[in-house]
Amino acid sequence: MRVAMIGTGYVGLVSGACFSEFGIDVVCVDRDASKIERLKKGEIPIYEPGLDTLVKTNAEAGRLTFTTDLKSAIAGAEAVFIAVGTPSRRGDGHADLSYVYGAAMDIAGHLTGYAVVVTKSTVPVGTGRQVERIIRAARPELEFDVASNPEFLREGSAINDFMRPDRVVIGTESERAQQVMRQLYRALFLIETPILFTKLETAEIIKYAANTFLATKITFINEMADLCEKVGADVHDVAKGIGLDGRIGKKFLHPGPGYGGSCFPKDTMALVKTAQDYGTPLRIIETVVDVNEKRKRRMADKIAAACGGDVRGKTIAVLGLTFKPNTDDMRDSPSLAIIPALQQAGATIRAYDPEGMHEAKKLLPDITYCVDAYDAMKDADAAVLLTEWNQFRNLDTKRMKTLLKSPIVVDLRNVYNPADMKVAGFSYTCVGRPNP
Repeated sequence: MRVAMIGTGYVGLVSGACFSEFGIDVVCVDRDASKIERLKKGEIPIYEPGLDTLVKTNAEAGRLTFTTDLKSAIAGAEAVFIAVGTPSRRGDGHADLSYVYGAAMDIAGHLTGYAVVVTKSTVPVGTGRQVERIIRAARPELEFDVASNPEFLREGSAINDFMRPDRVVIGTESERAQQVMRQLYRALFLIETPILFTKLETAEIIKYAANTFLATKITFINEMADLCEKVGADVHDVAKGIGLDGRIGKKFLHPGPGYGGSCFPKDTMALVKTAQDYGTPLRIIETVVDVNEKRKRRMADKIAAACGGDVRGKTIAVLGLTFKPNTDDMRDSPSLAIIPALQQAGATIRAYDPEGMHEAKKLLPDITYCVDAYDAMKDADAAVLLTEWNQFRNLDTKRMKTLLKSPIVVDLRNVYNPADMKVAGFSYTCVGRPNP
Protein backbone atom coordinates (compact mmCIF):
# COMPACT_ATOMS: atom_id res chain seq x y z
CA MET A 1 0.00 0.00 0.00
CA ARG A 2 1.00 3.60 -0.52
CA VAL A 3 0.00 6.49 1.74
CA ALA A 4 0.51 10.24 1.45
CA MET A 5 0.71 12.18 4.72
CA ILE A 6 0.14 15.92 4.35
CA GLY A 7 1.84 17.69 7.23
CA THR A 8 5.01 16.71 9.08
CA GLY A 9 4.10 18.14 12.47
CA TYR A 10 3.70 16.00 15.56
CA VAL A 11 0.71 13.97 14.32
CA GLY A 12 1.79 13.64 10.70
CA LEU A 13 5.38 12.66 11.41
CA VAL A 14 4.57 10.14 14.13
CA SER A 15 1.70 8.62 12.13
CA GLY A 16 3.72 8.45 8.94
CA ALA A 17 6.67 6.80 10.65
CA CYS A 18 4.44 4.27 12.41
CA PHE A 19 2.51 3.38 9.24
CA SER A 20 5.85 2.76 7.52
CA GLU A 21 6.80 0.46 10.40
CA PHE A 22 3.65 -1.52 9.48
CA GLY A 23 5.27 -2.14 6.08
CA ILE A 24 3.34 0.57 4.20
CA ASP A 25 5.05 2.94 1.77
CA VAL A 26 4.56 6.42 3.20
CA VAL A 27 5.38 9.77 1.62
CA CYS A 28 5.29 12.69 4.05
CA VAL A 29 4.80 16.04 2.34
CA ASP A 30 5.17 19.55 3.72
CA ARG A 31 5.44 23.04 2.25
CA ASP A 32 8.29 23.88 4.61
CA ALA A 33 11.31 23.05 2.46
CA SER A 34 13.80 23.49 5.31
CA LYS A 35 11.89 21.01 7.48
CA ILE A 36 11.81 18.46 4.66
CA GLU A 37 15.55 18.84 4.09
CA ARG A 38 16.19 18.30 7.79
CA LEU A 39 14.02 15.18 7.78
CA LYS A 40 15.84 13.81 4.76
CA LYS A 41 19.06 14.17 6.75
CA GLY A 42 17.51 12.34 9.69
CA GLU A 43 17.07 15.45 11.82
CA ILE A 44 13.83 15.28 13.80
CA PRO A 45 12.20 18.70 14.40
CA ILE A 46 10.35 17.58 17.55
CA TYR A 47 11.36 15.64 20.63
CA GLU A 48 9.53 12.33 20.97
CA PRO A 49 11.28 9.31 22.53
CA GLY A 50 12.14 6.70 19.88
CA LEU A 51 10.96 8.72 16.89
CA ASP A 52 14.46 9.39 15.54
CA THR A 53 15.24 5.67 15.40
CA LEU A 54 11.89 4.82 13.83
CA VAL A 55 12.31 7.45 11.11
CA LYS A 56 15.91 6.42 10.41
CA THR A 57 15.11 2.70 10.16
CA ASN A 58 12.17 3.10 7.79
CA ALA A 59 13.82 5.80 5.68
CA GLU A 60 16.81 3.51 5.15
CA ALA A 61 14.41 0.69 4.23
CA GLY A 62 12.83 2.96 1.60
CA ARG A 63 9.37 2.83 3.15
CA LEU A 64 9.41 6.42 4.47
CA THR A 65 10.25 9.40 2.26
CA PHE A 66 9.87 13.16 2.49
CA THR A 67 9.04 15.72 -0.17
CA THR A 68 7.61 19.17 -0.86
CA ASP A 69 6.03 17.92 -4.10
CA LEU A 70 2.38 17.19 -3.31
CA LYS A 71 1.64 15.94 -6.82
CA SER A 72 4.25 13.20 -6.66
CA ALA A 73 3.28 12.34 -3.08
CA ILE A 74 -0.36 11.77 -3.98
CA ALA A 75 0.34 9.85 -7.18
CA GLY A 76 -0.74 6.26 -6.66
CA ALA A 77 -1.70 6.74 -3.02
CA GLU A 78 -4.63 4.67 -1.79
CA ALA A 79 -5.07 6.97 1.22
CA VAL A 80 -4.23 10.65 1.58
CA PHE A 81 -4.06 11.83 5.18
CA ILE A 82 -4.61 15.44 6.19
CA ALA A 83 -2.46 15.97 9.29
CA VAL A 84 -2.07 19.73 9.37
CA GLY A 85 -2.47 22.05 12.36
CA THR A 86 -5.86 23.17 13.67
CA PRO A 87 -4.88 25.83 16.23
CA SER A 88 -7.40 27.94 18.10
CA ARG A 89 -8.53 30.77 15.86
CA ARG A 90 -7.35 34.08 17.18
CA GLY A 91 -10.14 36.08 18.74
CA ASP A 92 -12.96 33.56 19.11
CA GLY A 93 -11.53 30.18 20.20
CA HIS A 94 -12.91 28.22 17.22
CA ALA A 95 -10.56 25.75 15.53
CA ASP A 96 -8.76 27.37 12.61
CA LEU A 97 -9.54 25.06 9.66
CA SER A 98 -7.82 27.10 6.96
CA TYR A 99 -4.94 24.60 6.68
CA VAL A 100 -7.34 21.66 6.46
CA TYR A 101 -9.42 23.27 3.74
CA GLY A 102 -6.29 24.40 1.92
CA ALA A 103 -5.05 20.80 1.92
CA ALA A 104 -8.42 19.65 0.55
CA MET A 105 -8.08 22.09 -2.36
CA ASP A 106 -4.54 20.87 -3.03
CA ILE A 107 -5.68 17.25 -2.99
CA ALA A 108 -8.47 18.06 -5.45
CA GLY A 109 -5.92 19.55 -7.80
CA HIS A 110 -3.63 16.50 -7.88
CA LEU A 111 -5.74 13.38 -7.26
CA THR A 112 -5.86 11.15 -10.35
CA GLY A 113 -7.51 7.94 -9.18
CA TYR A 114 -9.60 6.60 -6.33
CA ALA A 115 -8.28 7.33 -2.86
CA VAL A 116 -9.62 7.76 0.65
CA VAL A 117 -9.04 11.29 1.92
CA VAL A 118 -8.58 10.93 5.68
CA THR A 119 -8.71 13.72 8.24
CA LYS A 120 -6.13 12.85 10.89
CA SER A 121 -6.11 16.40 12.25
CA THR A 122 -8.42 17.12 15.17
CA VAL A 123 -11.38 18.86 13.55
CA PRO A 124 -14.85 19.98 14.68
CA VAL A 125 -17.90 18.00 13.65
CA GLY A 126 -18.90 18.75 10.06
CA THR A 127 -15.36 19.30 8.80
CA GLY A 128 -15.19 16.00 6.91
CA ARG A 129 -18.37 16.84 5.00
CA GLN A 130 -16.92 20.22 4.10
CA VAL A 131 -13.70 18.59 2.88
CA GLU A 132 -15.82 16.35 0.68
CA ARG A 133 -17.74 19.35 -0.69
CA ILE A 134 -14.53 21.23 -1.47
CA ILE A 135 -13.04 18.35 -3.45
CA ARG A 136 -16.34 17.52 -5.15
CA ALA A 137 -16.89 21.12 -6.23
CA ALA A 138 -13.40 21.37 -7.69
CA ARG A 139 -13.38 17.94 -9.36
CA PRO A 140 -16.89 16.50 -9.69
CA GLU A 141 -15.62 13.62 -11.81
CA LEU A 142 -13.23 12.27 -9.17
CA GLU A 143 -13.75 8.96 -7.42
CA PHE A 144 -12.90 9.35 -3.74
CA ASP A 145 -14.24 8.95 -0.23
CA VAL A 146 -13.65 10.99 2.91
CA ALA A 147 -12.99 9.37 6.28
CA SER A 148 -12.22 10.60 9.77
CA ASN A 149 -9.45 8.78 11.66
CA PRO A 150 -8.71 10.80 14.82
CA GLU A 151 -5.42 10.31 16.64
CA PHE A 152 -5.14 9.54 20.34
CA LEU A 153 -1.42 10.05 20.79
CA ARG A 154 0.08 11.15 24.09
CA GLU A 155 3.21 13.21 23.75
CA GLY A 156 6.08 11.25 25.22
CA SER A 157 4.32 7.92 24.54
CA ALA A 158 3.12 8.48 20.98
CA ILE A 159 4.83 5.56 19.26
CA ASN A 160 3.50 3.00 21.70
CA ASP A 161 0.07 4.65 21.53
CA PHE A 162 0.05 4.22 17.74
CA MET A 163 1.48 0.70 17.72
CA ARG A 164 -0.60 -0.61 20.62
CA PRO A 165 -3.66 1.62 20.84
CA ASP A 166 -6.69 1.16 23.06
CA ARG A 167 -8.79 1.48 19.93
CA VAL A 168 -8.83 2.81 16.37
CA VAL A 169 -11.77 5.01 15.36
CA ILE A 170 -12.70 5.34 11.69
CA GLY A 171 -15.63 7.42 10.51
CA THR A 172 -16.96 6.59 7.04
CA GLU A 173 -20.11 5.06 5.58
CA SER A 174 -18.34 3.82 2.44
CA GLU A 175 -17.63 0.09 2.34
CA ARG A 176 -14.82 0.73 -0.16
CA ALA A 177 -13.20 3.21 2.20
CA GLN A 178 -13.60 0.81 5.12
CA GLN A 179 -11.71 -1.88 3.20
CA VAL A 180 -8.82 0.51 2.54
CA MET A 181 -8.68 1.52 6.19
CA ARG A 182 -8.86 -2.10 7.36
CA GLN A 183 -5.87 -2.88 5.17
CA LEU A 184 -3.95 0.09 6.57
CA TYR A 185 -4.48 -1.10 10.14
CA ARG A 186 -4.12 -4.81 9.34
CA ALA A 187 -1.12 -5.10 11.69
CA LEU A 188 -3.35 -4.12 14.61
CA PHE A 189 -5.94 -6.79 13.84
CA LEU A 190 -3.27 -9.36 14.67
CA ILE A 191 -3.12 -8.06 18.26
CA GLU A 192 -6.93 -7.81 18.41
CA THR A 193 -7.08 -4.04 18.66
CA PRO A 194 -10.71 -2.85 18.70
CA ILE A 195 -11.51 -1.08 15.39
CA LEU A 196 -14.62 1.06 15.66
CA PHE A 197 -16.33 2.11 12.44
CA THR A 198 -18.79 4.99 12.76
CA LYS A 199 -20.39 7.78 10.79
CA LEU A 200 -18.08 10.63 9.83
CA GLU A 201 -19.65 13.03 12.34
CA THR A 202 -19.49 10.48 15.16
CA ALA A 203 -15.74 9.95 14.76
CA GLU A 204 -15.17 13.71 14.86
CA ILE A 205 -17.16 14.01 18.09
CA ILE A 206 -15.40 11.01 19.68
CA LYS A 207 -12.03 12.75 19.50
CA TYR A 208 -13.27 15.91 21.20
CA ALA A 209 -15.36 13.99 23.73
CA ALA A 210 -12.34 11.91 24.76
CA ASN A 211 -10.04 14.89 25.28
CA THR A 212 -12.59 17.01 27.10
CA PHE A 213 -13.49 14.13 29.41
CA LEU A 214 -9.83 13.66 30.35
CA ALA A 215 -9.45 17.41 30.87
CA THR A 216 -12.49 17.26 33.13
CA LYS A 217 -10.91 14.48 35.25
CA ILE A 218 -7.76 16.56 35.68
CA THR A 219 -9.74 19.64 36.66
CA PHE A 220 -11.92 17.62 39.03
CA ILE A 221 -8.98 16.22 40.99
CA ASN A 222 -7.34 19.66 41.08
CA GLU A 223 -10.43 21.09 42.76
CA MET A 224 -10.49 18.13 45.15
CA ALA A 225 -6.86 18.96 45.96
CA ASP A 226 -7.88 22.49 46.95
CA LEU A 227 -10.52 21.10 49.30
CA CYS A 228 -8.05 18.57 50.74
CA GLU A 229 -5.65 21.38 51.60
CA LYS A 230 -8.36 23.16 53.56
CA VAL A 231 -9.57 20.15 55.55
CA GLY A 232 -6.27 18.27 56.06
CA ALA A 233 -7.04 15.34 53.73
CA ASP A 234 -4.62 13.72 51.27
CA VAL A 235 -5.66 14.08 47.63
CA HIS A 236 -3.53 11.10 46.58
CA ASP A 237 -5.51 8.82 48.85
CA VAL A 238 -8.72 10.39 47.56
CA ALA A 239 -7.61 9.72 43.98
CA LYS A 240 -6.72 6.14 44.81
CA GLY A 241 -9.96 5.61 46.71
CA ILE A 242 -12.13 6.74 43.79
CA GLY A 243 -9.82 5.39 41.08
CA LEU A 244 -10.21 1.83 42.35
CA ASP A 245 -13.84 2.11 41.33
CA GLY A 246 -13.93 0.49 37.89
CA ARG A 247 -16.50 3.03 36.72
CA ILE A 248 -14.04 5.87 37.38
CA GLY A 249 -10.52 4.51 36.87
CA LYS A 250 -7.25 5.85 38.22
CA LYS A 251 -5.84 7.54 35.12
CA PHE A 252 -5.70 11.34 34.89
CA LEU A 253 -6.40 11.75 38.60
CA HIS A 254 -3.08 13.46 39.30
CA PRO A 255 -3.25 16.92 40.88
CA GLY A 256 -1.03 19.68 39.57
CA PRO A 257 -0.90 23.22 38.19
CA GLY A 258 -3.49 22.63 35.46
CA TYR A 259 -3.48 20.96 32.06
CA GLY A 260 -1.69 22.36 29.02
CA GLY A 261 -0.23 21.09 25.77
CA SER A 262 -1.23 20.98 22.15
CA CYS A 263 -4.58 19.24 22.59
CA PHE A 264 -6.58 19.78 25.77
CA PRO A 265 -6.68 23.61 25.82
CA LYS A 266 -7.61 24.08 22.17
CA ASP A 267 -9.91 21.04 21.99
CA THR A 268 -11.95 21.94 25.06
CA MET A 269 -12.38 25.48 23.72
CA ALA A 270 -13.23 24.29 20.20
CA LEU A 271 -15.90 21.90 21.51
CA VAL A 272 -17.39 24.66 23.65
CA LYS A 273 -17.61 26.95 20.61
CA THR A 274 -19.08 24.22 18.39
CA ALA A 275 -21.75 23.41 20.97
CA GLN A 276 -22.64 27.08 21.30
CA ASP A 277 -23.00 27.35 17.52
CA TYR A 278 -25.49 24.47 17.57
CA GLY A 279 -27.41 25.92 20.51
CA THR A 280 -26.43 23.11 22.93
CA PRO A 281 -23.99 24.72 25.38
CA LEU A 282 -21.72 22.37 27.34
CA ARG A 283 -21.76 23.97 30.77
CA ILE A 284 -19.46 21.39 32.36
CA ILE A 285 -16.77 21.91 29.74
CA GLU A 286 -17.16 25.70 29.90
CA THR A 287 -16.47 25.49 33.62
CA VAL A 288 -13.48 23.17 33.09
CA VAL A 289 -11.90 25.71 30.72
CA ASP A 290 -12.48 28.58 33.15
CA VAL A 291 -11.25 26.69 36.24
CA ASN A 292 -8.12 25.47 34.48
CA GLU A 293 -7.07 28.93 33.29
CA LYS A 294 -7.61 30.43 36.74
CA ARG A 295 -5.69 27.58 38.37
CA LYS A 296 -2.50 28.32 36.44
CA ARG A 297 -2.55 31.92 37.61
CA ARG A 298 -3.31 30.88 41.20
CA MET A 299 -0.18 28.72 41.28
CA ALA A 300 1.89 31.91 41.23
CA ASP A 301 0.05 33.01 44.39
CA LYS A 302 0.80 29.63 45.95
CA ILE A 303 4.50 30.12 45.26
CA ALA A 304 4.43 33.63 46.69
CA ALA A 305 2.69 32.37 49.84
CA ALA A 306 5.42 29.76 50.31
CA CYS A 307 7.98 32.56 50.05
CA GLY A 308 6.39 34.51 52.89
CA GLY A 309 3.68 36.20 50.86
CA ASP A 310 5.88 38.28 48.54
CA VAL A 311 8.42 37.40 45.82
CA ARG A 312 9.50 40.97 45.10
CA GLY A 313 13.29 41.07 44.77
CA LYS A 314 13.57 37.29 45.14
CA THR A 315 15.06 34.74 42.75
CA ILE A 316 12.96 31.68 41.97
CA ALA A 317 14.45 28.50 40.49
CA VAL A 318 11.95 26.84 38.16
CA LEU A 319 12.55 23.17 37.36
CA GLY A 320 10.67 22.16 34.21
CA LEU A 321 9.05 24.36 31.59
CA THR A 322 7.23 22.02 29.20
CA PHE A 323 3.61 21.11 29.88
CA LYS A 324 4.62 17.51 30.67
CA PRO A 325 7.83 15.43 30.69
CA ASN A 326 9.28 13.62 27.66
CA THR A 327 8.39 16.38 25.22
CA ASP A 328 9.74 19.75 24.13
CA ASP A 329 6.20 21.10 23.68
CA MET A 330 5.60 24.45 25.35
CA ARG A 331 2.10 25.02 24.00
CA ASP A 332 -0.21 26.28 26.77
CA SER A 333 2.22 25.03 29.40
CA PRO A 334 1.41 26.20 32.93
CA SER A 335 4.88 27.78 32.98
CA LEU A 336 3.68 30.36 30.43
CA ALA A 337 1.15 31.66 32.96
CA ILE A 338 3.07 31.10 36.21
CA ILE A 339 6.45 32.58 35.27
CA PRO A 340 5.11 35.90 33.88
CA ALA A 341 2.91 36.27 36.98
CA LEU A 342 5.95 35.80 39.21
CA GLN A 343 7.91 38.31 37.13
CA GLN A 344 5.10 40.84 37.38
CA ALA A 345 5.23 40.38 41.16
CA GLY A 346 8.91 41.32 41.09
CA ALA A 347 10.67 37.95 40.97
CA THR A 348 13.74 36.99 38.96
CA ILE A 349 13.56 33.56 37.31
CA ARG A 350 16.32 31.00 36.82
CA ALA A 351 15.04 27.95 34.92
CA TYR A 352 16.06 24.58 33.57
CA ASP A 353 14.25 22.03 31.41
CA PRO A 354 15.90 18.93 29.86
CA GLU A 355 14.31 19.36 26.41
CA GLY A 356 12.13 22.48 26.35
CA MET A 357 14.52 25.40 26.66
CA HIS A 358 14.99 25.94 22.93
CA GLU A 359 11.23 26.47 22.53
CA ALA A 360 10.91 28.26 25.85
CA LYS A 361 13.43 30.93 24.85
CA LYS A 362 11.08 32.04 22.08
CA LEU A 363 8.21 32.53 24.55
CA LEU A 364 10.03 33.47 27.75
CA PRO A 365 13.07 35.41 26.54
CA ASP A 366 13.70 37.41 29.71
CA ILE A 367 14.56 34.65 32.16
CA THR A 368 17.92 33.04 32.89
CA TYR A 369 18.34 29.56 31.39
CA CYS A 370 20.63 27.21 33.29
CA VAL A 371 22.70 24.13 32.48
CA ASP A 372 20.99 21.84 34.99
CA ALA A 373 18.67 21.82 38.00
CA TYR A 374 21.43 22.60 40.48
CA ASP A 375 22.65 25.53 38.43
CA ALA A 376 19.11 26.91 38.49
CA MET A 377 18.98 26.66 42.29
CA LYS A 378 22.27 28.47 42.87
CA ASP A 379 21.58 31.48 45.16
CA ALA A 380 17.81 31.19 44.56
CA ASP A 381 15.36 32.02 47.33
CA ALA A 382 13.11 29.08 46.47
CA ALA A 383 12.87 26.13 44.09
CA VAL A 384 9.66 25.34 42.20
CA LEU A 385 9.16 21.91 40.61
CA LEU A 386 6.87 22.58 37.67
CA THR A 387 7.32 19.57 35.35
CA GLU A 388 7.91 16.05 36.67
CA TRP A 389 10.90 15.03 34.56
CA ASN A 390 12.49 11.83 35.88
CA GLN A 391 15.78 13.59 36.60
CA PHE A 392 13.97 15.83 39.09
CA ARG A 393 12.58 12.88 41.07
CA ASN A 394 15.74 12.08 43.02
CA LEU A 395 17.57 15.36 43.50
CA ASP A 396 20.30 15.56 46.11
CA THR A 397 18.52 17.38 48.94
CA LYS A 398 21.76 18.09 50.82
CA ARG A 399 23.19 19.77 47.75
CA MET A 400 19.94 21.67 47.23
CA LYS A 401 20.20 23.13 50.75
CA THR A 402 23.73 24.36 50.14
CA LEU A 403 22.70 26.06 46.88
CA LEU A 404 19.43 27.71 47.93
CA LYS A 405 19.47 30.88 50.02
CA SER A 406 16.40 29.59 51.84
CA PRO A 407 15.35 25.91 52.07
CA ILE A 408 12.00 26.53 50.34
CA VAL A 409 10.63 24.01 47.84
CA VAL A 410 7.27 24.31 46.08
CA ASP A 411 6.42 20.99 44.47
CA LEU A 412 3.50 21.50 42.09
CA ARG A 413 3.67 17.87 40.88
CA ASN A 414 3.87 16.14 44.30
CA VAL A 415 7.08 14.34 43.37
CA TYR A 416 8.50 14.32 46.91
CA ASN A 417 7.23 12.99 50.22
CA PRO A 418 6.27 15.78 52.65
CA ALA A 419 7.62 13.92 55.69
CA ASP A 420 10.96 13.25 54.00
CA MET A 421 11.29 16.89 52.99
CA LYS A 422 10.59 18.01 56.55
CA VAL A 423 13.28 15.68 57.89
CA ALA A 424 15.66 17.09 55.27
CA GLY A 425 15.00 20.55 56.69
CA PHE A 426 12.91 22.09 53.93
CA SER A 427 9.89 24.35 54.06
CA TYR A 428 7.93 22.22 51.64
CA THR A 429 4.69 23.11 49.83
CA CYS A 430 2.83 20.64 47.65
CA VAL A 431 -0.66 20.20 46.15
CA GLY A 432 -3.56 18.70 48.09
CA ARG A 433 -1.51 16.94 50.77
CA PRO A 434 -1.12 17.91 54.44
CA ASN A 435 2.35 18.90 55.57
CA PRO A 436 3.50 17.03 58.70
